[in-house]
Amino acid sequence: MMPPEFKNWLERVEVFNRRWLIKFETILHQAEVGPTWMRDRRIAETVAETLRAPDGEAFRLDAYSVMSNHVHTIFKPFVSEANLQATRSTDGHSLFISDYPGLSQIMHSVKGRGARECNVLLERTGQFWEHESFDHVIRPDKFDATLRYVLNSPVKAGLVRHWRDWPWNYCRKELYDKLN
Repeated sequence: MMPPEFKNWLERVEVFNRRWLIKFETILHQAEVGPTWMRDRRIAETVAETLRAPDGEAFRLDAYSVMSNHVHTIFKPFVSEANLQATRSTDGHSLFISDYPGLSQIMHSVKGRGARECNVLLERTGQFWEHESFDHVIRPDKFDATLRYVLNSPVKAGLVRHWRDWPWNYCRKELYDKLN
């Protein structure tokens, strides 16, 4: 059982993180800071394709929204406790391996491929993505709200009236009933 003071502290941290994320998102949606390369249809479509490509191989893609200067995505990696195997490194440390990539490998692959392709289209070199990703584990009781949040990003930014009108939104068909 969790002590009440620890539970209270966790709740305060969650509220703080949520407020910080909302403020950060508000700034991003104004699209007045940072590169806005994804306003270019070619770039937005390339980013969307790099998200769709590993679907079914490395993860199950649930949703995404490609905005002008950031991307929201929801996916479930296939790596799990059930498919991990324990082994040892050459120096004796415990390692766990899987036939499926973990989150950091997925992000590296998707961002790396997308950056290369987008930089070619933009006729530029250098960093395309920020180093930091704001990765979060979505608790089951927060999934529906997170799905709506991601897909309604272009609506909140005033770009479209309905999430389905945004050309760089995607939602797995099995999840449509969660949006009503």
